[in-house]
Parts: sequence; structure tokens; C-alpha cells
Amino acid sequence: MSTFFDSDSPSNVTEYSVSELSGSIRRTIEQNFEHVRVRGEISGYRGPHSSGHAYFALKDDRARIDAVIWKSAFSRLKFRPEEGMEVIATGRVTTFPGSSKYQIVIETLEPAGAGALMALLEERKRKFAAEGLFDAARKRPLPFMPKVIGVVTSPTGAVIRDILHRIADRFPVHVIVWPVRVQGDGAGDEVAAAIQGFNALETSGPIPRPNVLIIARGGGSLEDLWCFNDEAVVRAAATSGIPLISAVGHETDWTLIDYAADQRAPTPTGAAEMAVPVKADLEAQVANLAARLKGVATRQMDNRRQALRSLARALPSLDQLLALPRRRFDEAAAGLGRGLQMNTANKRRSFERVAAHLRADLLRTRIRDRRRHLLEAMNRVERCVERQLDRRQSRVSAADASLRALPSRLVGQIHRASDRIRGLGARADAAMAAETRRLKGALVAQDRVLQSLSYRNILQRGFALVRDEAGEPVKQAAAVAPGMALSLEFSDGRVSAVASDGGAPPSPQSPKKRPTRPPEPTKQGSLF
Repeated sequence: MSTFFDSDSPSNVTEYSVSELSGSIRRTIEQNFEHVRVRGEISGYRGPHSSGHAYFALKDDRARIDAVIWKSAFSRLKFRPEEGMEVIATGRVTTFPGSSKYQIVIETLEPAGAGALMALLEERKRKFAAEGLFDAARKRPLPFMPKVIGVVTSPTGAVIRDILHRIADRFPVHVIVWPVRVQGDGAGDEVAAAIQGFNALETSGPIPRPNVLIIARGGGSLEDLWCFNDEAVVRAAATSGIPLISAVGHETDWTLIDYAADQRAPTPTGAAEMAVPVKADLEAQVANLAARLKGVATRQMDNRRQALRSLARALPSLDQLLALPRRRFDEAAAGLGRGLQMNTANKRRSFERVAAHLRADLLRTRIRDRRRHLLEAMNRVERCVERQLDRRQSRVSAADASLRALPSRLVGQIHRASDRIRGLGARADAAMAAETRRLKGALVAQDRVLQSLSYRNILQRGFALVRDEAGEPVKQAAAVAPGMALSLEFSDGRVSAVASDGGAPPSPQSPKKRPTRPPEPTKQGSLF
């Protein structure tokens, strides 16, 4: 400290620099408040800074004091501070000369009694419930018979021995233990990491993925069980893909993980009983069901056998079943011959009606008319083509004469037009030739029809055409008189004949001659 004396100063009060005054105040405060315990509510807490230090304030209803927890002290805290939490802070009061403020440097921090922890617990419970982490719709049923059970607990306590012993007694399965701390600083992070680690396992990996998880711990005070109220633990339990059983504390102890878990067990032993059934009970139940099934199957077979015998007695014999179909078959077979004869007669009459309209003179007339029309059409087409060619040639000649005076640049266009005209003329000639061939083909087809219907083809099959003296065909025997001169036309010529008895029917006394052999078949073929 330096003392200055100014003769011109009106006072002899000692002067201090700002740094000296700030340092003196700091030393005074630190000497008088070197170790204090302050009770207050945390305000303005935003978590640790990137440097690892935590800055916030402690307040009550009338005052406020800034607080800081250095990184080294923050890592030793038994629980993490939260906004609005009432705590008791132990540390020392100091000043920060750069801003003329005083603050408390906290070394230890603890909740301000069980009431504060319960208030914080209720606040977290309301927060998680509002987010839907405790909804019943999120909870899944436990597997009835798991193959692998994962247990998250301390490996040295009695809890794990109780769980293993109870599982071995009821239904021995494979148990995987993930050792964690269940009390103290960092216990919540380890429990959350264990839940996430079990969910990250693959089903076909070297370590099998559990079918159900058990989070277990023995009884204790609220402070002892506080790590199971940690936000990371609750969120890990709520988002677990494996069904989870919470078995924390005694039956009267409740933590937030109990609300987020799929099932809550009153004790760790109760969790083991929930996880697996009793093997002996299952075996007895299976044996009982097998016996019941065997008895039901035996009675069912007896009932079915008796019903089958009753139905067999009620069934008619084979002859009774086939009697009516046999009679119908015989009637249908008997009527088949008559139906065939009637169908043949009907077809013959239909054929005769159609043949009566097919006359050679009508066909000749139609063919003659078609031939005349075809010749007329051919003549018209030829004249039309000649006129078109004459007109086109005259137009080409006129155009050629008029275009001779045009410049030479139009000569190419004239040549292209001439080529197009010649192409059109060639296409017209080809079209005329195709139409002529089509009409000739139609004429040939009509001529074939005429030849197929000509009576000369019938004469070639052994028939004869009878004509009278006038050369008209004789169609009925009643038109022939005795002594009438007839002309018989065969396929190879004509023969004259005279009628003897006028075609009278033979006398009934004259015996009918039987042919010695069947007549030669005609070339007409079958009607079918």
C-alpha cells in the first residue's frame, strides 16, 4: 500500500488505487467468510460450461448471490444440480475484481433435506408424464418363456445372488449380468449405459441379446436410490427395445424408473418370479393337457367311427344307385338308331329342296350376265385409262411447251414432275392389270361352279338323260306313251329307243327279282 500526500489537497485522507481497494475488499471477505454453508434455491443453471465449470446463482425470497463450481469440484458432486432445486452449498465467499461482484465458490453441494428431493422428484415425475414416458400404451408384455435374461445390478451385493437362485429354482435359463454401481456419483449414467448396451446387442452375435431386462437394487433411503430417478435412466428405460422389469428397493420404495419400466416388481426376487415361469408347474400342466388331449381324441374317434357305421347302413346299394342311370342309358341307346334315321331323312329332304333350286340354265344365265358385266367394266376401265393418259399427255405437252421459255433453274422441277407422272401411269397400269386378274379369277370360279353343276358330270356316274322327240327332257314315267320314240343320252353319246308299255307298274303276280350282288357304290359319297 502506498501513501501519497498532496499539499494542495483539502483533506489528509489516504488515497487507494482501484486495484488496491478491490484486493483489500477481497482479502477482508475471504478472511471473514473462508468457510460458509449457504441454503438457497438454484437459479439460472444451464449445465456445465465448455470449460467444465458451472455458473449459476443461489437465491431466496429477498436476496441473490452468484455461485461457481470449478471443474475439479463439479466432478466430485454426488448429484447434479438442477434449476429450482433447494440445496445447501458449502464453500468460501470471494470477489471478482473485474466486475466488483462477490460470489461463493462451492466445494460441496447437497439437497436441502428430504423435502427438497421429494419436490424435485415430483417435478421430474410431472415432466416425464407430460412427455408420455409413463403412458400405458408404451408398455409391452413380458415374454412368457425367455431364453436369455439380462440383469443390471451390482455384482457384489445380495441382490444378484437372490435373482440367480430364484431363476435356477423356477426355470433355469441363460443369465447375463451387466455390473454397475447402484449408488453414488455416476451410478445413473452406468445404469443408462447398461440398458442401452443390452439393446445394442445383436441376436446372432457372440453375446446373445436378452429377451427381458431386470434393473435391480436392494432397499435404501431416498438419497441411496436417487440415481434411479436420473433423467438418463428414465429415458433409457422408456426407449428400451427389450421389455424391462424394475426391481429397485423394497415394496414401499418407488422411483421414476418404476413408472417408465414395462413391469414393476416389489423386490428383486419378485422380478425373477415375473421373468420366468415355474418349470415343474409347466411340466405338470403339459402332462395334464396331453392326457386330456388323448382322452378327447379317443372319444372323438369313437364318435366318428359310430357315425360312420350309421351312415354306411343308411347308404343304398350299388345296384340301387345305378338302376335309374342304366335305364336312362338303355332308353337313349334304343332311340339313337331312330334318331339317326330321322336325321338322315331330314337332311335328305333339305338337300333335295336346295338341289331343286340349282338349275343349269339359271347358272348359265348368271354366268353370262357376270361375264358381260365384266367385259363392259374392262372396256370402261380401258377407255377411262386411255382418256386419262391422253389428258395427262396433252397437259404434259402443253406444260412442256410453256416451260421451255422458263429459266434453266426450273428444269429440275420439270424433270421431277415428269418422273412422277410416269410413276403414276405405271401404278395405273399395274392397278388395271390387278383388277383384270381379279375379275378373270372370279370368272374362272363361276365357270368351275357351272361345270360342277352340269348334268354331264351326273351322266359320267352311270346315269342317262331321257329326251322325247322334241329333244326336251322327260322327267316323269307317266309322260311316256307306248310306242313313243325316245332318245337316251349317255356320257359318251346318244341311243334311240321306243317305249314298249308306257312305264306301267309291274304286275303284282310277277315275282320280284332279288339282286344276286349288291349294287356298285356311287361316287356321290356319304351324306355325313
